[in-house]
Amino acid sequence: MRLLKIVLTSALASLALFAQTPLDNTLLLKPPTDNWPSYNGDYSGRRYSTLKKINSTNINSLTLAWINRPTVVAGGLGFGSASPLEVNGVLYYTSGHSVVAVDARTGRNVWQFDWAAVVAPRGVAINGSTVYVETRDCFLVGLNIKDGRERWHKTICDTDLNYYGSTAPLIIGNHVIVGFSGDAQDVPGMLASHDPETGELQWRWYAHPNPGEPEAATWPNEEAMMHGGGQTWGSWTYDPELNLLYFGTGNAQPVIAGKQRAGSNLYTGCIVALNADTGKIAWYYQPTPHETHDFDNNQTPVLFDGVINGQPRKLVAQATRSGWFSVLDRTNGKVINASAYVPANWMKGVDAKGQPIPDPAKEPQLDGTLVNPDQGGATNYYPPAYNPDTGLFYVDARNAYSVYYIYDVEDKPEGWGGNDRAGWSEAYMLALDYKTGKPRWTHKWSGASTRSGLLTTAGNLVFTAGSSNDIVALDATTGEALWHAGLLNAVTNSPITYELDGTQYLVVIGGDTMYSFAMRAK
Repeated sequence: MRLLKIVLTSALASLALFAQTPLDNTLLLKPPTDNWPSYNGDYSGRRYSTLKKINSTNINSLTLAWINRPTVVAGGLGFGSASPLEVNGVLYYTSGHSVVAVDARTGRNVWQFDWAAVVAPRGVAINGSTVYVETRDCFLVGLNIKDGRERWHKTICDTDLNYYGSTAPLIIGNHVIVGFSGDAQDVPGMLASHDPETGELQWRWYAHPNPGEPEAATWPNEEAMMHGGGQTWGSWTYDPELNLLYFGTGNAQPVIAGKQRAGSNLYTGCIVALNADTGKIAWYYQPTPHETHDFDNNQTPVLFDGVINGQPRKLVAQATRSGWFSVLDRTNGKVINASAYVPANWMKGVDAKGQPIPDPAKEPQLDGTLVNPDQGGATNYYPPAYNPDTGLFYVDARNAYSVYYIYDVEDKPEGWGGNDRAGWSEAYMLALDYKTGKPRWTHKWSGASTRSGLLTTAGNLVFTAGSSNDIVALDATTGEALWHAGLLNAVTNSPITYELDGTQYLVVIGGDTMYSFAMRAK
């Protein structure tokens, strides 16, 4: 039996519990303002706020409002890449073994729920009066929003197969969407939907075709296909008009060693669109076919409406770990434009579907081969952003070279079949024009690459981590650095913003500390 503990901060209990009213789920359909109700703020994945009390003309007046640290429990602290949610004046986030609720005005703890294993590092989801969290030991847990007490927990994956819960769930109607990691043990990726009231399984989708389907021919045999990877540990987006759920799938397995899995290996390395009610696939696009460099394709597919050749279009865009930027029609997955946004040399061209063609000469070798990008990727798990005011897609990127080696040359390699040896790299933020895929501006960092997601606002700002343990605001139109604040540790999450009582707040996490900055109303 797991030991569960609730810690209430008694001094604030009456005020905080009054403030913890259920979430109105229609807020998920709107750009966030007084709430930040999901991992990316809304279903689109744009990480865009219409708030502009904090803007490019007054950003230097932004000041520290409060800091927060959770109570330490066995196993220690660790925010990971958590993105806090803010609902009706209360922040909710994950840290180490805990889910924590914090007064969004003062930073004081309201309640803390502790689990025996580590909870998913990317955060929680909220549906009405329930807070949902995945755990490392394969449970989905439902908590009462008022006091953090457990309502139920249900098994969602199998630890014996080395799956583990690692994502922030997503609420779509009467579905709780959950994803998983698989630790490269040659198991198939999967995505699942559970009932928000009971936690019972509704549907499950596996990241491989069914035997006999045309896409199954992208694998050499059924055994390779059924153990081929494609984990679903990223963040997902949703179009309510089309009722389509969009997400990326991870690398093919065995990792690095691709000789024994000839073909493009669907549905690994893909953007996938599923019907949210049934889990049936609507379309796919594969930015990273026959993946052999650990280039997970789990980066956020960002949804926005744009104009292409004078015609309004429903679009989805993704900047991948492999260095590929694609803009697709999100109704059918057809390519509008696609190209590399770093000097990616693992590909030798583009096929008729607008997908990269891998270069066999850049397959990992016993004596090594020089590849761009390196295993860390041109970008990684941290979310990008899109600003409809500028029409720009923002991504923290790396131009990086390393030498890839293969270790396992057996007929049936397992797990990790090779690795890379780091070489040269440079880090920068790119603002990409979605109509061309070309950078409108580039902001280079003086040090190492960042590990923070982005936030952009109607105040003509983009917030991200700097390379010196700081949070930075750039001009969204020009890329000029306008403001920064030093933290005790590097930024590890995606910043969020919200407005309460006329005050706009910016919240960011560095190490084991949450920082809130505020722009007071004048």
